[in-house]
Amino acid sequence: MTTAMTAQRESDAVSLRLILVSGKTEDFTFSPNDSATDIARYVFENWPTGWEEEQVSSPSILRLIFQGRFLHGNVTLGALKLPPGRTTVMHLVARETLPEPNSHGQRNREKTTESSCCLLL
Repeated sequence: MTTAMTAQRESDAVSLRLILVSGKTEDFTFSPNDSATDIARYVFENWPTGWEEEQVSSPSILRLIFQGRFLHGNVTLGALKLPPGRTTVMHLVARETLPEPNSHGQRNREKTTESSCCLLL
């Protein structure tokens, strides 16, 4: 691999700081082509020292949360348009299943059907 190719890959690299529910953090570097599933698998296979108490039994239950939303397994870092060269913070949690993607939208639709009245004097 040439130095230019290495430099290109490093400039495209995405730095993630993963935070556990316990508050423990660890920094990782990934490619924009890596998906949430790839990241969960990598973290599981390279579980940081200091996170032993939070060790899970399978990478399939690790979930990433970014800006308050669970990332589905096929979402790549590139699709999130994360800024290269800056560290992005995500939460890493153990959860068997993800909430339905439209459950929040359904709640919002239900709220919009409510009527209210305003009186100006």
